[in-house]
Order: sequence, then structure tokens, then C-alpha cells
Amino acid sequence: MEKDYLIQKWLRNELTNEEQATFNALKDASFYEEIIQESQRFKADKHISIPSFETLENRLPDKKSTLSSSWITLISKIAAILIIGLGIFYFFNNKKSEVIKTQYADNKSIILPDNSIVKLNELSRLEYNTTTWKKQRSLQLNGEAYFDVEKGMRFDVNTPNGTVSVLGTEFNVLDRDSIFKVSCYEGLVEVTYKNKITKLPAGKEFAIVKNIEQHTHTVLAQPKWLKNMSAFDNTLFADVIFEFEQQYNVKVQINIIGNDSMRFTGAFTNNNLENALKAITHPFNLSYEIKNKQQVIIWDEEQ
Repeated sequence: MEKDYLIQKWLRNELTNEEQATFNALKDASFYEEIIQESQRFKADKHISIPSFETLENRLPDKKSTLSSSWITLISKIAAILIIGLGIFYFFNNKKSEVIKTQYADNKSIILPDNSIVKLNELSRLEYNTTTWKKQRSLQLNGEAYFDVEKGMRFDVNTPNGTVSVLGTEFNVLDRDSIFKVSCYEGLVEVTYKNKITKLPAGKEFAIVKNIEQHTHTVLAQPKWLKNMSAFDNTLFADVIFEFEQQYNVKVQINIIGNDSMRFTGAFTNNNLENALKAITHPFNLSYEIKNKQQVIIWDEEQ
């Protein structure tokens, strides 16, 4: 049959220009071309190929009476297999990232695929790809988290303000609002901020507060928030109040003259509102009132 003859030559890529024009005019020509294109895009198995016409022809039960219909049926089955294969390939190689979020007064512990441990503080978001993790230990962080990293290849924590890179160590990263802060508790971390690299050994802290770079130290074994505490060292009172609002999901009204220059060194608990307010106000001889669960007023009676 002329049609079968053209298909044989087409499969062998031996069509003349005239025969190619005749083949293109066939009713099913575009369908055959689509099958070949799908098979070329399918990369899950490099050894997959379309059988030759002779192979297909020998599988047919009755060449004379059912050649055309059987050929279409077989091609359709091949197409279905290829499409299913493509779907499986893309599913396993483009798995969605793992995303973990925390709410107010909530923190979570996450074990990464390499057994590294992440403790995610409240109002934070962590994202990583489990499929590519063995080749690239990289994750995205918004908020605050403490990392205990297993030794191995490079481990990157990407935040909106910078990147923290290690091979295996313990450190804390805070990236929220106008503060980007990295505290190293064990080993050595590398902080990249605006294309500048800073090496941070254990006991050192790197911070960007309102676009101002700061270098301090810490004598703590791990961040206070892991023990439900928020700690501060010579910190602006306004920033302490902001952290207090975040921890307790409240709004604080400050009726104090000159509070912009006040600085606080100390800590407050994250699980008792009354005790936290005492810790913040008593060092300054301030008074406070809890209006309701979402509003607190702080003032100086001497003013």
C-alpha cells in the first residue's frame, strides 16, 4: 500500500521531497510526527525508541485487512505510554518544595534529609527541596531559626538580606523587618551580605540593624528563645517592645518622654505576659496596664 510504503520510508528518514509532500498530506501525518516529538522529549530512559515499521507490522494479526487500524491502535498505545512516562518523570524530578510555617507563640523542630536539625521560631517560614537536597543543601528562611548542621558539603541558608554558609556547626539566623542577625555558637559560619563576606567564629554575632552593620559577641550556649526567653544586650527600648509585641501578639502604647534613647539589657519570658512586662518595666521604674488580651499601656508616673 502506498500509505504503508510512505510510513516505512518516513520511519527510516528516507523520504524524497516529493514523497515528503505526499506523506504530509496524509490524514494522520501530524499525529505520527507528534508521537516522535514526544519520544524525543522523554528523557527518563535514554534507551526508549519507536519500533521500526517491520517490527510493528509483524505484530499485527492480519496485515492485509487490519494494517491501517492496527497501526493507529499501536501508535496510540505508544503515545499513551510516553505521556504517562513523561508525567512520572516530571513528578519525581520536580517535586514541590517542603514548606514549614509557624504562627504567633509557636515554634517547630524540623529534621532535614541529612539529619541536620532546624528549630523554627514563631512567625517564620522555612522552605527546601527534598529532591535535590543530597546534591545541594540549600534552604530559604524568612524569620528566625536555630541550626544544628550535620557535617558534610556546603550548607546555605538564604534570607531576603543575605546568605549564611557552613559545613557543619550550630548557629542562629534572624531576618525580620529591619534586622538581619547571625549568631555563631559552634564552628565557623560565613555570612554574605551585599556581596561582602564575613567569617564568624563561635561566640561572635553579625548584625544589620536599620542598615547599620554591627559586630558583637555572645556568651550563651544557644539563643534564649529556645528556652522561651527573649534576651537583649544594650538594645533600644523600642526594639524590645517590638519583640514583646511579636511574642505575645499584642499592641503596646508607650507614654514615655524620650523613650527613643532608652536602652535595655536583660531578658523576658515568652510564656507569661505579666512576668514579661515586669522584666521590661521594673529596670526603668515604669508602670504598665493590661487593657485586654491585645493591648498594653506603659508609662512613667514621674513624668
